[in-house]
Amino acid sequence: MAHKAGFVNIIGYPNVGKSTLMNTMVGEKLSIITSKAQTTRHRIMGIVNGEDFQIVYSDTPGIVRQPAYKMHEYMNKYIETALIDADIILLMTEPGLRFEEETVLSKIKQSNVPVIVLINKIDLSDQATVEQYAAEWKDRLPAAEVIPVSALHKFNVSKVFDTILEKLPESPPYYPKDELTTRTERFFASEMIREKIFLNYKKEIPYSVEVAIDSFKESENLIKIDAYIFVERESQKAIILGHQGKAIKKTGTMARIEMEAFFEKKIFLRLSVKVNKDWRNNDKQLSRFGYEY
Repeated sequence: MAHKAGFVNIIGYPNVGKSTLMNTMVGEKLSIITSKAQTTRHRIMGIVNGEDFQIVYSDTPGIVRQPAYKMHEYMNKYIETALIDADIILLMTEPGLRFEEETVLSKIKQSNVPVIVLINKIDLSDQATVEQYAAEWKDRLPAAEVIPVSALHKFNVSKVFDTILEKLPESPPYYPKDELTTRTERFFASEMIREKIFLNYKKEIPYSVEVAIDSFKESENLIKIDAYIFVERESQKAIILGHQGKAIKKTGTMARIEMEAFFEKKIFLRLSVKVNKDWRNNDKQLSRFGYEY
């Protein structure tokens, strides 16, 4: 039997469930999942291997309709790249959501690669609404497969997998068969810290924060991690620390527990907070934090 392999890129607006879907498909928590929008900032790849196939899933940041910072421009650039190098495009949406990015749809049509439209969160809607919404998408993208799903409850996820496998091109694997992702352990450590900041702080704080791993030292049974939490203003630093350091301690404890489950080792985690003014509009700083054009 011929071997199949390819890049399956997930695109859509923020908070439609792209990260939940990819984590479900890969079977590992690789992307941040919170109820807040724009939690994914980078393109994250997760690899699923079988004896005769390799699927490289790519979770992209949500499409930013009106970029307010250079960081948003970088995030949208990841989406453009994902449209170019995809073997299969998963366009994710939800019932009633108006998809207004005609340039994105135009690029999808021009790409001539198979498209699967996933209508997520159908458990929060009714059948008539889902059917009408599916028909609208069939009109907009006649060549696409349209599949209603619930990524959270894993409804129809096996059908999505079967459809991907059917459409995957013949190719040797792109990565070693024992790899789970193209990202480093340092990256996932920083993402786990950033996720806990999204969960523990309100308003603009999570969006003003970036996390950088300063030191990642691994021994047989222990990983020692030093990480910096960067904010834009002194007032934000005070909020991150909290009264008597209680807020940052809570964040660190939650991140450490998740890291220990992910890395299957004891974790020693030390967090520090630094002010880095206007980092979201600074190309040099964005490059330092891993944002690339």
